[in-house]
Amino acid sequence: MLAEPPNAAKPVSASAEAEGFVLEMEVDGRDLAAMRQRVRAALAELDQDLVQDVELVCTELAANACDHAAGPHHLVLRHGTRDGLPSVLVEVRDATPDRFPQVGVSTLGPHRGHGLKMVQSLAAAWGVHGDTTTKTVWAVVTTP
Repeated sequence: MLAEPPNAAKPVSASAEAEGFVLEMEVDGRDLAAMRQRVRAALAELDQDLVQDVELVCTELAANACDHAAGPHHLVLRHGTRDGLPSVLVEVRDATPDRFPQVGVSTLGPHRGHGLKMVQSLAAAWGVHGDTTTKTVWAVVTTP
C-alpha cells in the first residue's frame, strides 16, 4: 500500500475525448447498486472487462467507507493511462481521517474483510492519503 498515488497513476489522456475527470458523486451505502449503474454509464465507452473490474473496486471501497467511516462519502473516477494501458483512478473519500483500512481485517464479523484483498488483486496500485478532516482510499485499475 502506498501513501500517495504514484505519478504514473495520475490521469494522462488516452485521447482528447477521454481526458481526466469522468464521474464524481456522493455515495449512499444503502444503494450501492445505483452507484454501480452510474459507474457503468460513465465508463460505457471503455473495455467492458476494465469496467467490470472498476465497478467491483468502486463497490468494495465505497462499502468499506460506508461501513467503517463517517460520511459524507464521495466517489471520484478519472480516466487516463498507466504504462500505456487505459486505466481508471478510483478515489473514495470519507470523513474519518484517523482510521485506515486494513487488508483482511473486519470489525463486522468473521465472514467480512475480503474486499481489500479483491482490490489488491484487481488494482495495479492502491493506497490511502488524507488530511486533518478527510481520508481518501484510491486504486488504479488498468485493462486486464
